[in-house]
Amino acid sequence: MNRFPINYDGFRTFGEIVNDIFNDAPAQVNGFYPKTNITETKDNFEIEMLAPGRKKEDFKISLDKNLLTISFETKKEEKKEDKKMVSKEFSYQSFSRSFTFDDKINSEEIVAKYEDGVLTLTLPKKEEVKEMRKEIAVQ
Repeated sequence: MNRFPINYDGFRTFGEIVNDIFNDAPAQVNGFYPKTNITETKDNFEIEMLAPGRKKEDFKISLDKNLLTISFETKKEEKKEDKKMVSKEFSYQSFSRSFTFDDKINSEEIVAKYEDGVLTLTLPKKEEVKEMRKEIAVQ
């Protein structure tokens, strides 16, 4: 299922291209998965996942062949007998989200960083995939 808008003029949208590269199919746990941005530069792809209120050691990131899976498992809260919850709006749900990519990514060099509630993964492109720009002189 393609979640990106259809382009009726015959050209593929950026979202369709990214969807083709990553074959983005989020696995939802309890109907929740964090909002994610995917960007591309000349040298890499970057996945930013909004996940505030977590600790970096709580994330599990695994790579199995060409399937990158990012997950977070909610831990049970300890109840304190001297407190009674009057209103509870905080919710830290578990999630699992997977991205499939082809052989354009250098899987040995993937880097993950968690800062200010955003998990960022940098997926470097293999050297032979990077775009080469060159000006051609007219003779």
